[in-house]
Amino acid sequence: MDIFVIMDAAVLPYILDPNFEKYLPVIPSEVNEFKFTWRSPEQEYFYEFFKLKSLQDNILSDPILSIDKKGKVPRKNKSFSVTLLCAGNKSSVASFEIGLKIENARGFFLPGTPLLLRLRKQCSTQTGPDPECDKKCANGGRCNSNKFCECPKGYMGKYCESALCYPNCMNGGTCVSPGICACPDGYQGPHCEGGLCSNPCLNLGKCVGKDKCFCRRGYYGLRCEYSKCKNVPCLNGGRCIGINRCRCKRGFTGSQCENQDKVEIVREVCKKKCIHGICINKHCSCENGWFGGRCNRRRQKRRGQRKLH
Repeated sequence: MDIFVIMDAAVLPYILDPNFEKYLPVIPSEVNEFKFTWRSPEQEYFYEFFKLKSLQDNILSDPILSIDKKGKVPRKNKSFSVTLLCAGNKSSVASFEIGLKIENARGFFLPGTPLLLRLRKQCSTQTGPDPECDKKCANGGRCNSNKFCECPKGYMGKYCESALCYPNCMNGGTCVSPGICACPDGYQGPHCEGGLCSNPCLNLGKCVGKDKCFCRRGYYGLRCEYSKCKNVPCLNGGRCIGINRCRCKRGFTGSQCENQDKVEIVREVCKKKCIHGICINKHCSCENGWFGGRCNRRRQKRRGQRKLH
């Protein structure tokens, strides 16, 4: 399954998400290697893998690179692999880290780097060849000469029985085919990330679960139908942001947004901004010492005349 990490000389935002590790499925025990493909056709970049570390070295050995830890990013598409070898005979999930720096010839880091990824791998004692794998490989997988199933893109597992969805299906959803989630009752969206509400949430509330609304500030109730400003309602398009607290639209003031700002009113009818004055009846009324159609010209002080003796 393709997961894009860097594009247009920047690390993609979802890779930098603190929950990125949770979104990825655990690498199954049958997968001992995964590949990266990269290129930098326009600019010259240099890389360094500053961390390749297993966090449970009694379960998983440190990741092994197929290229040097330091070097130059290729100009054309080139693949390299990271090999993950389980240590000992324990069945467990182990975490590992891959740290990567990328900088240009002037020593500036690529946006989003240094990058530190933490991933998880399943280690199992039952990973030997299966002489009947040719009868068990599912979803288009094929049994190779070593009696292991080789899975098509988008599937994993000893017999290619599990589809891959990225991010993982949320809220109890099931990945039924690559990138396709079947959502439980009450949820919707490509990853089952959104809720379904039989009655819509009010006052811009958001449906986050089965008939469950998340209310914005100032509202409450099963459907966000109640305002915390009920006794002191917000007027003129104002929004309740707390117990009897209103946030007013521009041009209005007061605890309930009941007052119209006169300065805003006169500004709205002025075609040109008065620099040193205010607009009254579509004309600028200038401050002392200024004149002109926009009150942008300063009056010159008159020089006193010299007395003749």
